[in-house]
Amino acid sequence: MSEQGLILRMENISKAFPGVQALSNVDLDLAPGEVLALVGENGAGKSTLMKILSGAYRKDAGRILVNGREVEIRSPYHAQQMGIAIIYQEFNLAPNQSAAANIFIAREPRRSGLGRLFVDRGRMEREAQKYLDMVGAHVAARTLVRDLPVAEQQMVEIAKALAVDARIIIMDEPTSALGEDEVETLFEIIRTLKERGLGVIFITHRLDEVFRIADRVVVLRDGMRVGCMPINEATPDKLIQLMVGREVKDLFHKEEAEIGAPLLEVRGLTRQGVVENVSFTLRRGEILGFAGLVGAGRTETARLLFGADPKDAGEIYIEGKRIQIESPIDALKAGIGFVPEDRSKQGLVLRSSVLENIALPTLDRHTRLGAWLDHPSLRKTAQQYVDKLNIRTPSLEQKALFLSGGNQQKTVVAKWLASQPRVLIMDEPTRGIDVGAKAEVHALISQLAQAGLGIIMISSELPEILGMSDRILVMSEGRVAAILDRAEATQETIMAYASGERVDNNAADSATSRTQR
Repeated sequence: MSEQGLILRMENISKAFPGVQALSNVDLDLAPGEVLALVGENGAGKSTLMKILSGAYRKDAGRILVNGREVEIRSPYHAQQMGIAIIYQEFNLAPNQSAAANIFIAREPRRSGLGRLFVDRGRMEREAQKYLDMVGAHVAARTLVRDLPVAEQQMVEIAKALAVDARIIIMDEPTSALGEDEVETLFEIIRTLKERGLGVIFITHRLDEVFRIADRVVVLRDGMRVGCMPINEATPDKLIQLMVGREVKDLFHKEEAEIGAPLLEVRGLTRQGVVENVSFTLRRGEILGFAGLVGAGRTETARLLFGADPKDAGEIYIEGKRIQIESPIDALKAGIGFVPEDRSKQGLVLRSSVLENIALPTLDRHTRLGAWLDHPSLRKTAQQYVDKLNIRTPSLEQKALFLSGGNQQKTVVAKWLASQPRVLIMDEPTRGIDVGAKAEVHALISQLAQAGLGIIMISSELPEILGMSDRILVMSEGRVAAILDRAEATQETIMAYASGERVDNNAADSATSRTQR
């Protein structure tokens, strides 16, 4: 692409960390009104390249031109001054501050009074609400971020980027926590930004999104640019081969498993205002997919099952025996494990080692004389699951913080497998991990089902739900809208039930009987 008219050009960018060459002579350019997709496996160098552009890292070599002028980007604040904003996959929000305070952090509007300058909170909230409304967020500007679900926190991040008045917006996995409606809203926002002449760099692991929104795509592998093409010259197979250096033939690696007797039965599970009268049965060897729009109650149902939130009503049975689950400890004792949606905040202690993370739920099983930890036993168990799940880590002592997204996710799974569960709940199990790691996680889920576990898999990606589930429970507004057999489920059918266009009034009442046909 000609340099004339470009708003960004990065030439021969290189960056090394101790023992790792993260980037080698990478080129990237961006035109006004263009959406450039940046794809590659975790560890390919995408985030490093964008952190250099956004001022978080300094490059070792190469040059950066913004609007045709060579610049040295010294800090994130300096990048913002140049009109560069970034939305990170892991949210960069202050949870104890309001949405408005986050949107205008370090840029709060001021008013004078009593000889001093004060934050003009009224003006800040009015301005913040304008940006929140622009991105379609149903969020009051004064709401504390900690009280918002993940999807709405993502919308606050997008509003925050728009408020900087940037000309270059970097979006790192912006849809990872969004449902289909929210994704379409985001894409409408991106189209509006294009019309205004902004350039968007869009990082995603969801290849279908690349073809829906991008004008061009750049592929990184092992810190090098291995492909760049207009979107009309790209195909999913071509991109996957460039990304992983091999052909991934079976992304949804589902082996047939023997579906056995009922394992988990849920009857009338209710939490007022959140989930109402949810009933279903999960059988041995079955993968039961939970589908629905953001806010439909899927995660909330999982948290009730696991005892993370209190229920108002409902009964839970394991192998026909009614059990009381009032806390995660009760769920653990009952043989239920839970891989949460947000692995970095809820699934892992990032500054603890792989060994410590895997050991957390089962410390009581590795004690001697009721008090002393049996360290050789802990290490043996942790190493067993590191090997079984092919967790790529230099040692058991490696901090979880420094693992790739895919290996972090497998560490969370290992933690719960070490507890030897009968039921494993997996909330967004492939969120934010690359295509190669996704295939590994899908294969693992299939193997667990073959081993006789009952799997509840919550996912916002309909191809994943359709590709991996034996049956699909669709939720809408906190209720079971339908329970579909694999053979009858399509994207259109699921979305019709999820959006309320189709209603199965008997879905909850017949949930148990349908599984026993």
